Amino acid sequence: QRVIEKVFVPADAEWRGIGVIPMSGLELREEFSEYDALKKFKIELRDAPDPPGCRCGDVLKGVLLPPECPLFGKKCKPESPVGPCMVSSEGSCAAYYKYGGAE
Repeated sequence: QRVIEKVFVPADAEWRGIGVIPMSGLELREEFSEYDALKKFKIELRDAPDPPGCRCGDVLKGVLLPPECPLFGKKCKPESPVGPCMVSSEGSCAAYYKYGGAE
C-alpha cells in the first residue's frame, strides 16, 4: 500500500460504458512521469464507443439485466463478444451467460 501511495495519486478515470468517475483511477506522480507510457510515446486516447445495439453501460449501471440487451445471447456470446461486458469471463454479461441461466 505504501509503494502504491508513493508512486500513484488518485485521478479522474473514464470507465467504458459509464463515463468519467471522479477520483476512481490512479495516475503516476509527477516524479515518476518518465515511466508514463502515454507521455513517453505521445499516445492519444480516443473514444471507444460501444458497438451499435450494445447496452453494456446500462448493464454496468444496473439499469437493465444482461438478457435485456438486444444482442445478449444472439449476436453477443462469449465465443463472439460484441461489447466489453462479454469479452472476459469476469464481465457481467459473460458471467450471466454462464451462470445466469442463458441458453
